[in-house]
Amino acid sequence: MSWTSRLAELGVRLPEVAAPVAAYVPAVRSGSLVYTSGQLPFVAGTLAATGKVGADVSPEEAKDHARTCALNALAAIDALVGLDSVVRVVKLTGYVASAEGFTGQPAVVNGASELLGEVFGDAGKHARAAVGVAELPLGAPVEVDLIVEIGE
Repeated sequence: MSWTSRLAELGVRLPEVAAPVAAYVPAVRSGSLVYTSGQLPFVAGTLAATGKVGADVSPEEAKDHARTCALNALAAIDALVGLDSVVRVVKLTGYVASAEGFTGQPAVVNGASELLGEVFGDAGKHARAAVGVAELPLGAPVEVDLIVEIGE
């Protein structure tokens, strides 16, 4: 089964590639790896939420936004090389704009990790970092970037 077929089976549609908010491109290929730029939780061109997780945004909401970020990253990969060329997910880095004292970053980033597992199965198992930060671009609560391996 192809990854795009798996998305359809899950009832998930890739969004349009989010327009960069500065001087960069959504994804770059280097050899057999594709690196995505950090993806924010844009939905139809609009940031889905702003604020700090643990104060303005609940951890559960932030987990959903991390999933949206991962979908945006997959859309960037699909636009560059086609999603079906992915062999495996190598690494995910999730950044969580955290209120003082909030330490639940891993649970928030699980929103992205779980989506990758649903779509890619064992090929979606990845190395990961879940990092708490003071601020993210445009006041976003989460940001995700991916590194994937692709076949020829």
